[in-house]
Amino acid sequence: MKIRFNGAARTVTGSQYLLTINNHLMLLECGMYQGKRAETYARNRSFSFNIRDLEAVVLSHAHIDHSGNLPNLVKQGYHGPIFATRGTAALADLMLRDSGHIQESDAEFVNKKRAKEGLDPIEPLYTSDDAARVTPLFRAREYHTPFSPIPGVTVEFFDAGHILGSAGMAIDIEENGRKFRLWFSGDIGRPGLPLLRDPELPQRPDYMMMECTYGDKPHENPEDAYVEFRDVVARTIKRGGKVIIPAFAVGRTQELVYDINRLVSDNELPNVPVYVDSPLAVGASQIFSRFDTYFDEETRQFVREERHPALNFNNLHYISKADDSKKINDLRGPAIIMSASGMAENGRILHHLRNNIEDPRNMILIVGWQAPYTLGRRLADRERKVRIFGEEFIRKADVETIGGLSAHAGQNYLMTYARAALPTVKTLFLVHGEEDAEGAFEGLLREEGFSDIRYPDWGEEVEI
Repeated sequence: MKIRFNGAARTVTGSQYLLTINNHLMLLECGMYQGKRAETYARNRSFSFNIRDLEAVVLSHAHIDHSGNLPNLVKQGYHGPIFATRGTAALADLMLRDSGHIQESDAEFVNKKRAKEGLDPIEPLYTSDDAARVTPLFRAREYHTPFSPIPGVTVEFFDAGHILGSAGMAIDIEENGRKFRLWFSGDIGRPGLPLLRDPELPQRPDYMMMECTYGDKPHENPEDAYVEFRDVVARTIKRGGKVIIPAFAVGRTQELVYDINRLVSDNELPNVPVYVDSPLAVGASQIFSRFDTYFDEETRQFVREERHPALNFNNLHYISKADDSKKINDLRGPAIIMSASGMAENGRILHHLRNNIEDPRNMILIVGWQAPYTLGRRLADRERKVRIFGEEFIRKADVETIGGLSAHAGQNYLMTYARAALPTVKTLFLVHGEEDAEGAFEGLLREEGFSDIRYPDWGEEVEI
């Protein structure tokens, strides 16, 4: 077996791993690389293999850095199956169409500038129509139900606890008279998060590919983060301010809605208006509600007690139409406003920040990792002056960061995950992590007794 690390190698974006087994090609993940515009466009357009030779794609979950280049793969000639859980297939369909729309809108915006400069127009990476052509290729599989994507390979999905439908996977391989198991973690969630079940740990892998996004940083207890979230929101509402939350539309938004639901139901927050202002988040929340069998026992108990459906309660408003979004700008009095994007780089959140950033009663709440050079990072760093839509604003609103709400496992749980593989694993490949995170995590792993740890380069190929 050969593994070629085509993405999320020495970085956290563009997950893509090509497996060659019994002379058959299978792709794990087909994520969109996200970085500087020119590099992003070039890297996402080209694949390091002959697409006509590819026989199967297996997807761990729907986040764009894991699924976002599927439309380009199909556009360039792939017509085979894409295996995923039912929840992942539903979310990926929604997210890819949205991503295609964004690609078109970005190209249109850039081309207006290029036209003024006498430059030729650029093509979008793919369109929403291209994304729609991915949908018929999905082949939904349940957790704990083995399937064979290519000859000599059996795959079984295990709950990763990261977002709805997310999976780690056991890949059992028979090749040249050898039988062995490769475990691929996907993105690892955290025990105790709202809505979803806890991650399932590796089971007897011979080799393991494991994410290490937060290999250098332990996370606080999710319940402590929940209390911190409650206190920040309550303090802001008490002084008559609005809480503005840039939040990823899929996963983070639904978790926060559920947290607010709990707080209101338990009379720990006043019943102020709560707005989820993102068409993608609205669609994702509907999918979450359809797949409530994926919820953990705590959430199911909450619903059984008829306190409220998990993702719906009085004074919660899901906003899809642009005109309804604009009406929020005229709102007076305290409110909670969640909107995408999660790093405040585009989307409706920019309008809410623009309209609320200079009011000292308001709170900008950062609830996830912010990439360098993004508006979200500048806010998290509490910069006093920021630019929104090219206009400079003096930030007078407070900013708080709650790191414990991350859907990624922190260093402590990553160690728990790795230890489960220690009795059998021969080689551990660390992926989906920056060098500082990997270095810190590798040191702990070696202290624990792991000996063969590898951190592959982008494009590197290894043979097992």
